[in-house]
Order: sequence, then C-alpha cells, then structure tokens
Amino acid sequence: MKAEGGNPAALASQSSAPKRRRSPKTDPRLVAEIRRLRILHPNLGKDKLHVLLRPWCAEKGIALPSVSTLGRIIARAPDKMRHSPARLDARGRPKPMQRSRKPRKPKGVATTALQCLAVDTIERVRDGLKRYLVTFIDPASAFALAVALPSKATRHTQAALAAVLDLLPQKPQVLLSDNGSEFEAGFAQTLTEQQIARWYTYPKTPKMNAHAERFNRTIQESFVDYHEDLLFTDLARFNQKLAEWLVFYNAERPHHRLGQQPPLSFLLQHQPQCQRWWTHT
Repeated sequence: MKAEGGNPAALASQSSAPKRRRSPKTDPRLVAEIRRLRILHPNLGKDKLHVLLRPWCAEKGIALPSVSTLGRIIARAPDKMRHSPARLDARGRPKPMQRSRKPRKPKGVATTALQCLAVDTIERVRDGLKRYLVTFIDPASAFALAVALPSKATRHTQAALAAVLDLLPQKPQVLLSDNGSEFEAGFAQTLTEQQIARWYTYPKTPKMNAHAERFNRTIQESFVDYHEDLLFTDLARFNQKLAEWLVFYNAERPHHRLGQQPPLSFLLQHQPQCQRWWTHT
C-alpha cells in the first residue's frame, strides 16, 4: 500500500498466477517419431503410440512420456499431426479436401411451440424386405406426425414433409434432423423454398434429437409392433390405421411432461391460431 502511495485499491486481491509460465520442453526426436508413426499409421491414438514408442525410447535413451503427455504433444502441433489422404482432380493434381460446415443445434436453446420440427426415420426389416417410417415431432408441445414409406428415397421423404407442412397451422422456423441422405436433395430443397432453417445433429449422436428418438420408441411400442403385418403387406391400410392412432396420440393421450394433457390441448393454450384444428377434416 505504501508503494502505491496509500491507495486502498492496492489491498485488493490480485491474481497469483506466475508472470513467466513454464513452457514444455519435448525432445524434437520424439516429436518427429510421433509424427512419423501417425503418417505411417494415420491418426494413431495416444494409447497405441505409448506402446509402440516404448522400445524406440529405450533404444534412444529418451524417457517415455505418459499417455496424457503424448496426447498433449499431439494437441500442441498446429495440424494435430493429422494426415489426410491425397485426393487428385481429373488432371492428377492434388485436390484440397473441403468439408462443409453444417449448422448444429445450439446448446441450451429452448424452442417454443411449433417453432422447431424434429424429424427422424425408423427402419423395419422382415424377410429381407425393408419398410420405413418418417416421424415428425414438435419438441415443445410433443405434437407428432408420422407416415410409412416404401423406401427412404428423397422423393418419398419430400412428399411427407410437404404434407406435414400443409397440415401444421403455422410454418416452423427450423427443422432438426440427423445427417441421413433421406433428408437431402429434394427434402432439403423444400426447406429452402419454404425458408425453413436447418439444424443438424452431430454424427452418431442421437441424444441431440432426443424428442424424436423417444417418440420413435413410443410409436413402435404402442402401434408398429401390433400392425407390422400391414406394414409389409398393405402400406395404405397401415397408414390409415396409423392416422387413427396419431389422432389418439395428439388429441386424447395424456403426456406427463405436459401436465397430463394431450399435445393438442397444450397447443390450443399456447397457440390460439390452432383453434382451427378442432374443425379440421
């Protein structure tokens, strides 16, 4: 405080972090060997590197780093010591690898009723024959729709999307889906034409589309398992039965997270324009 001329602010606690931090020092021969191994065996993990480096380090008289230290050595490299396969264009010249960045679902964002529409597909197989269901659900209200398809070609999923958009009282602002090919091409074109934004889940991360996954379980346990014969023998009849079940699911079936009320009642409370659904035929 005396050094600061009696200023009381000098008594305030300050960071005790060191002014000069220690920088890691790694033998460059070890770094070069790690890079060589990851080029020879692309993207080899730190655990396997730890085993493969043991005889090399003993021969060179270098202390073998721990698995965690090996991971930090790799992470400090600007390119993460990753080696991408060479791609050539039509003239045999190296072609840079370009990855398109897809818009992902933001963390901690809660959507309102009918603001977001989550979509997913269910595949059923019997005697080598495949049938698909494309399911749509509003995560906020649990209002859901579904239709069975003979295949997951985009012409079928596009037609299903168009039918759902015609049925909803208002257009959703965003659609959430995985990275499946059934949601590209014509399906994506319809979203662009309707000016509906798109959120993608990360690959192999179904929990990012948890509401759709949970509805998929419900519809299979409550309906599909009991009408599977129709799914493979009479698709039109199956869809007719499915429509009847969806009326029960949306208009009568109590939902615990909605206070034991059906999705349609919840929508009528939060979206006054949904009143037209009572007379919709």
